[in-house]
Amino acid sequence: MKPVNQKHELRIQLDTKHCRLSAREIKKMEANLGTLRTRAQAFPISDLYVAVSRFPRTGDFHVKTSLVLTGRTLFTGDRDVLVHPAYLRCVHKLVHKLDAYIEALGNKPSIAKHEEGTQFDVIPVGVPNPEVLERAAAEGDYAAFRRAVDVYDEAMHRRVSRWINRYPQLAARLGDTLSIDDAVEEVYLNAYERYQDWPRSSRFGQWLEDLIDPSLRALVENADEELTSISLARTLQEMHLGS
Repeated sequence: MKPVNQKHELRIQLDTKHCRLSAREIKKMEANLGTLRTRAQAFPISDLYVAVSRFPRTGDFHVKTSLVLTGRTLFTGDRDVLVHPAYLRCVHKLVHKLDAYIEALGNKPSIAKHEEGTQFDVIPVGVPNPEVLERAAAEGDYAAFRRAVDVYDEAMHRRVSRWINRYPQLAARLGDTLSIDDAVEEVYLNAYERYQDWPRSSRFGQWLEDLIDPSLRALVENADEELTSISLARTLQEMHLGS
């Protein structure tokens, strides 16, 4: 695998259900992540989600882990009467899966391209008209704004499809109550509402990419409200097309 120069920190999120872990237990769990942290440093995206639940009837602990990486999400699970042995086996299996993934990459420059920001850069298929964008934002015309940014649709769809894996709660809803198109529309809505905040020293496509993460967070935190806004935005576009 082609080496990269920069190391990235593994981000960790822990959720519990029907149980409570002490600060000492959590610290012990974090201390057992040394090997996984080291292996994951080459990936610009490396987020670990740990879910611990306890079955009320048996008292057994069920531990599930998901490691969200650049281009891949790895899952493991285990069950035990004690939480820590189940957790350790999950981490051990994750390390093996991660090693296999790194080996499968071989000499492919995928990670290096992510590091350089070239593989999933938000590059338009055409040239957006800045005057149209400016006028649409100033006049409150989202339909016109949306038509002007449709040159970014293909790149945005690819980028959001990758980025959404950082939010398993959203990824789990894809194909049911959420689509990638919804997430892309959320980014465009935020760009429209915050257009005056666009730093003109940055490319518009780069600014759109910077809006992906806060847009997805908004979908996590206020799903119903954001999806309603997306639906209204699409209605406006359809009304304009029909006029």
